[in-house]
Amino acid sequence: MTSRGGHHPCCCRRRPCNGCNTRAEVLLTEAVTAPAVGPNCVLTGGVWYSPYDDQYLDSTRKLDVDHLVPLAEAWDSGASAWTPAEREAYANDLDDPRALIAVSAASNRSKADKDPSTWMPPHAGYRCQYLTDWIADKIRYGLTVDPAEHTALTEGLAHCPDQPVTVTLAR
Repeated sequence: MTSRGGHHPCCCRRRPCNGCNTRAEVLLTEAVTAPAVGPNCVLTGGVWYSPYDDQYLDSTRKLDVDHLVPLAEAWDSGASAWTPAEREAYANDLDDPRALIAVSAASNRSKADKDPSTWMPPHAGYRCQYLTDWIADKIRYGLTVDPAEHTALTEGLAHCPDQPVTVTLAR
């Protein structure tokens, strides 16, 4: 019913409505097979693809919605100087489908607050996309990149010829 970047009739893209929170919005948008939407946007059924570990999952309980650039990493990279409203907008960014991503709970928990210098998706086929999305998200919000992170991004992208990075600025 929907695809990544699409919209679901239950919820609004910019602001959750009809009982849908940010997590449900992401799950609705990224469903490979759409779940049923019950009262208060309770989702049942459905199938999702976790690109971090190349798995299909059939339950929302097996999924986390990951901040591609984790909140703690964003804080350390400049978000600490933002207003509370700016931090809330970052945490709930539904305007760029790269900011929040549905992935297996196991892969998200192994990632935790790590940047590409200390964690990369186990699925090698997704790494170039992960790196370019990471860069786009950092640029989108004017976040800094530390030296170890820069090295990891540079070395990782050396294996990704002609990989474009497109950015829509948020701030």
